[in-house]
Parts: sequence; structure tokens; C-alpha cells
Amino acid sequence: MKTLTLKSIVLALALTAAPLLAETRTESYTLDNGLELIVRVDQRAPVVVSQLWFPVGSSHEPTGLTGISHVLEHMMFKGTENRETGEFSRVISREGGRLNAFTGRDFTAYFEQLGADRLEIAFELGADRLANIRFDEEEFRREMEVVHEERRLRVDDNPMGVARERFNALAWSSSPYRQPIIGWQSDLDQFELDDVKEWYEAWYGVNNAILVVVGDVDPDAVYALAQDYFGGMEPRPTPSSRALPEIEPLGEKRASVHVERAQPYLMMGYKVPSLATAEDEADAYALNLLTSILDGGASARLPDRLVRGQELAASVSAGYSLVSRLDTQFMLEARPSSDTPLEALEQALRAQVQDIIDNGVTEQELERARIQARADQVYRLDSLFYQAMEIGLLETAGIGWRAIERFEEALEAVTAEQIQDVAQRYLRDRRLTVMHLLPAESNGASVPDMSLPMPETDNNH
Repeated sequence: MKTLTLKSIVLALALTAAPLLAETRTESYTLDNGLELIVRVDQRAPVVVSQLWFPVGSSHEPTGLTGISHVLEHMMFKGTENRETGEFSRVISREGGRLNAFTGRDFTAYFEQLGADRLEIAFELGADRLANIRFDEEEFRREMEVVHEERRLRVDDNPMGVARERFNALAWSSSPYRQPIIGWQSDLDQFELDDVKEWYEAWYGVNNAILVVVGDVDPDAVYALAQDYFGGMEPRPTPSSRALPEIEPLGEKRASVHVERAQPYLMMGYKVPSLATAEDEADAYALNLLTSILDGGASARLPDRLVRGQELAASVSAGYSLVSRLDTQFMLEARPSSDTPLEALEQALRAQVQDIIDNGVTEQELERARIQARADQVYRLDSLFYQAMEIGLLETAGIGWRAIERFEEALEAVTAEQIQDVAQRYLRDRRLTVMHLLPAESNGASVPDMSLPMPETDNNH
């Protein structure tokens, strides 16, 4: 039997997909009122995805209003002057489609997925919601109860949720990424409907919207349809998104968090640039490939050495996202094996980082990481939804959707020397935050109240 390498499998996938992707192209337009429209043609199935993005999320929220973007997202499903609460969902379900929304640190987005010949329905509903949303006090109070329950399930009663929230609050000193997307409980407790109305008026002008459509469509026809439904809306002033750089780190930060029912867990994060903030974009692509070298399958360094080799970890991972409008984190996380102290696991992870700083990576590791990154991109862009989502993420981060077209070329240009260089410059102790998650002490003590600040996205509906 012939054995296929990962490289040959990826090549086969690319050759198989080539005839289907040959017709794929992307067109962008700007309406006179400022609405940005991006249309990507993919004719493999008679389906269309429509996503309406706003470049506002938890990182735009001032102290005292954390979570307001997420609350507004909930309220945008509560009916308009023309439609009752629940009608959006009923209409889309009747057409055999689906809809939802999600909030992140840098964005809020609303989507519908329908048959390609039903795109007009998505535009009609989206335009009505944008222009004629109704803010009802009773609906607001009811929805705040939903948000409180969501926070309880995702954070307060979830040890990992608590740890991640506290990790971000500890890691960032001045960056708004220290704020949870769902908001601090103390802020949620004092929201009023007027806060939500004002946030909507400030950020949800048509000139601040990005409409992304992917599927079996004609771009010019989509533009005409967008003109019909959104073109008559008047633009309005939008708050400026100021640069909010993290202050230069001067030393390692660390904490232990004790939470009831928690299993020991280790988080380590180094402050690093994103594709939007890097002085040289090559740094971001090098960091991206470094994650695959550390954690790109069973043969990658961390699972090979710490899980199977030294048997110190039950699981281990590395993570970094290129797409972020501000500086971000290069994360290392691990769950110890049953008899491994977190201190020993932390030292083992530090040793792996130091090995790359001192000795670099091999050409074989680099090529395997490139192949893994290409494969991930092929699978991700096989989905109409994730094609649209990648465009929206890149646009709201200020990077621009054309980065999709540069991705493979940028990966090919990264050298082993560049990967060692970014490790030497960024994976340093002074840029590091360490958190040990441990079970609560036997006397019942748990994590102290940090309701006032010292992922990620939230999906709803």
C-alpha cells in the first residue's frame, strides 16, 4: 500500500478543489452613505451567507459599561417598529435558513444563511433591524436576565471561565482586552435601557456597517439589492476608535486562582503583536507558524515531548491569532498529568520556549508547520460561513480582507531564522503572564471578588 505524506494530501486536496474554486472571486463596493459591501462568489452550492458587521466590541467599552456591546446584540433580536419579537427567527426558519449573532473584543456581527435565491429576505430583515429597532423596557429587563444567566453558566459556575477572565484582567495593564466580552457583573447590575440606546446610536450608523455576502450570487446584483434596502439610510457621526497600546511590560506577572471544583491547569501568555500592530507583518506570520511547530499535531514539540515523552502533561496547547486590532497573546496552556505539580509543568514549558530561543527550529519542522497552516486554511475556507467570517474579522481588525490573498505567500516567505528571532524578541519573561488554576482551599475559600476589573466571542440565540 502506498503511504501518503501530509504534503501530498494537502496537494491532492488543492488539486481536487481547484475546479470548484476557479470561479471564486471577491468584489468590494462602498455605498454613497458609507456602507461597505464585500461580495465573495462561491458557486459550489446554491446557498448564500449574509453577515452584517459593526467594528465595535468589548475593547471599545468604557469603564462602567463593560458588556454593553453584547447586551445590544441581544436587544437587536427584540423586534422593530414593523415586526414583533421573534419574527426574525420565524421568517428565516420558514425559509429553511438559520440566523444568529456574535460579539467579540473588536466586533459585533449578525448573520443569516439561506438559499441563494432568498438573499433579499436577509437584506430586508437586516435593514429593518438597523433602521427601525424598537427598545422596549420590559424586553430589556427580560433580556438582562438572560445575560445574567449566560454569565453565570459561562463564567461564574465554570472554573475555566473564571480563570480565563482573571488571566486577561491580570495580563493587560492598559489594553481594553482586559475586559470580559460579557461584561463585569457589577456593570451588568446597573445597566439601564438608555445605556443600550445610546450605544446603538453611537455605533450602529449605516456608515459604520460592513455587509459581507458569500455564496452563489452575482456581485453587481447584490450591490443593487444592497442599494435598494440600505442605500436610503442616512449616515451619522461615529466615535473614533483610538489607538490603545498596552504599556511596555517591565516584568513577569503571575497569580494563583483557587476555584471550587477546579482541576489544576496552567496558563502562560506572552504579549505579542498581531497582524494589525506588528511593525513587520512577517513577525505575525512567524508567530503563527511557531504555534504549529509547538502544537501542530501529535508529532509537534509539546505533545511529543511533554505528553508522551516526559509524561508531565495530560494535554498541552499553543495558541496565537493573527487577527486582532490590538496587541494580543501567544498562549501556552497545559493540564498536568495526575502526579505532576503545576510548578514542574511550568518549568518544562519554559524549557521548551528557551530551547527555541537558543537553538531555533529545523527546516523539517518549518515545512511541516507550513503544510499544517495551508491545510487549516483549505478546510476553513471550504465553508461559506467561515469565508464570510474571515472577511469580517479582517475588516473589523483594520487589516483588510485582501490579507486572505497574501496568506500563503506570506507563509512561504517565513524562514527558520525569523521564527527564532521572534521567539528571542517576544517570548521573554518580562512579557509573560503566568496563572495557576487550583481547586479552592479546604476551608471553603474561593477566588476573591474582583467584579471591578483589576474570548473570544459570545454566541447567542
